[in-house]
Amino acid sequence: MARHLQRELERLKKRILSLGAMVEERVRTATRSLEQRDLARAEQIISTDYEVDEREVEVEEECLKILALHQPVAVDLRFLTAVIKINNDLERIGDEAVNIARCVTLIARKAPLDVTLDFRAMAEKTQSMLKSSLDSLVNLDLDIAFRVLTLDDEVDEIHSSMYDQVKELIQEHPHRVGYLMNHYLISRYLERIADHATNIAEEVVYMIEGEIVRHGKWEQQEG
Repeated sequence: MARHLQRELERLKKRILSLGAMVEERVRTATRSLEQRDLARAEQIISTDYEVDEREVEVEEECLKILALHQPVAVDLRFLTAVIKINNDLERIGDEAVNIARCVTLIARKAPLDVTLDFRAMAEKTQSMLKSSLDSLVNLDLDIAFRVLTLDDEVDEIHSSMYDQVKELIQEHPHRVGYLMNHYLISRYLERIADHATNIAEEVVYMIEGEIVRHGKWEQQEG
């Protein structure tokens, strides 16, 4: 029975990592569609959102089946609990990629405004956080997980700066409020993706250590 449980858990791990890879690629594609004002690429992200939803349901059902059939305890139970939460975060990240793509479809249909709103640094940091959070899951690596937690504040600061920039630009270009607000929303969606990546890293810490490090508790421990 124990050997069968371990096979089930290993298969589940492969499923959650496959979903992670899918979501990671969608975030990358969504941000690339923004850089290139690529309407077709953005619309593809929107039209295939169901694929992420279906994978998320499959992973959740697999978790519930293992819980019901094997009634795992200790580290195996922690793993399943963490996977259920990570699964939800990945689905939400997929939703945020769709939200970015929807903003891109609106932006791409409008005449560009001669202003500088550079999302590259924020997108790179956010994607790096997501990749690292998944790497920490693959390798069960505490150091990588804690590194993700330290990056969240940097993304928050960029988001705050973007808000200030958009606010000033709206005052300068009051006839382009909708266009500029869609840029602000993209910043907010990237910031949310970073939050979800942080959640994943926190769950990896819980999976390995059995310690809950949400709400800044890890900072107290570090201090």
